[in-house]
Amino acid sequence: MTAGNRLFLVGYMGCGKTHTGKRLSKKYHKEFIDLDAYIESRFHKTIPQIFAERGEEGFRKLEHNMLEEVAAFEDVIISTGGGAACFYNNMDIMNECGETVYLQASPKALFDYLKNAKQSRPLLQGKSDDELLQFITDALKAREPFYLQAKHVIDSMDESDVLFDQILK
Repeated sequence: MTAGNRLFLVGYMGCGKTHTGKRLSKKYHKEFIDLDAYIESRFHKTIPQIFAERGEEGFRKLEHNMLEEVAAFEDVIISTGGGAACFYNNMDIMNECGETVYLQASPKALFDYLKNAKQSRPLLQGKSDDELLQFITDALKAREPFYLQAKHVIDSMDESDVLFDQILK
């Protein structure tokens, strides 16, 4: 791994960034940082609380600042929030500071996971199943140009680690 031994996982919410990051941190003996959990621990508030208090724009500024902070850490695997790659110059920061991997998933696969997690995700609350699938489809279409700036793209369901073996060794 290059650039301070940092790996950034990007992709839409529910694609498995946290699951993959935790699994890789154990396998490759790297520290794992979930950016959302890092923000919550630093500010002693949940992401939904921060959204409610600051709005999405305020949260995105905070998220950007925390991304810059963790991008200075070494020998880490960082799972970013689903929107982190899409705001400010966050993809540039991640690409400059380490390896980036987009965990790509279809709208249907994301829907199947997220339909049971609506209450814990501020952007999904109150949506019917049809509205949720449409929201995911539209949001993924808007965000994918940012995600595709990652140095590597893999199917989120692929747990073979071939790519990670190349990056992390």
